[in-house]
Amino acid sequence: MNWQALNDTGQLEKIKTSSNNPDFLGILIFKHSTRCATSAMVLERLERGWSYSDSQLPVYFLDLLCFPSVSDEIASVFGVQHESPQVLVIKDGICVYTDSHTAISVKRLTDSIQSDNK
Repeated sequence: MNWQALNDTGQLEKIKTSSNNPDFLGILIFKHSTRCATSAMVLERLERGWSYSDSQLPVYFLDLLCFPSVSDEIASVFGVQHESPQVLVIKDGICVYTDSHTAISVKRLTDSIQSDNK
C-alpha cells in the first residue's frame, strides 16, 4: 500500500473531487491511532492482504493523535460517526462504505467495492 498522509482538512476537498474519477474504484481513508493495539493489528492485516494498485484505489492514512481536527472534519464532511480505527471508502464525493475496529478487513472492503462498482 502506498499511503498518502492525510494531515490537513483542505485535503478532503481534493479527495471528494478525485473520487469522481471513473478510473478509481474509490478512495480509501484509514484513521489510525498509534496508541491502540487493535488499530495496529488492523493496519497490519490491511497491508498484508492488500491487492489494489494506487491507480485503482488511492489510500490515505490519518494519524488521529497528530491530526484530530482532520478526523472531526471527516465525520462532518462525510456524515459518519468517529471511530478508531476506522476505514472509509469515498466514491463520487460521498462515503459509500465505512467500518471500524476488528470488523475492518480486506474481504469486507473488496465485497463493498465490487458491489458499488457493478
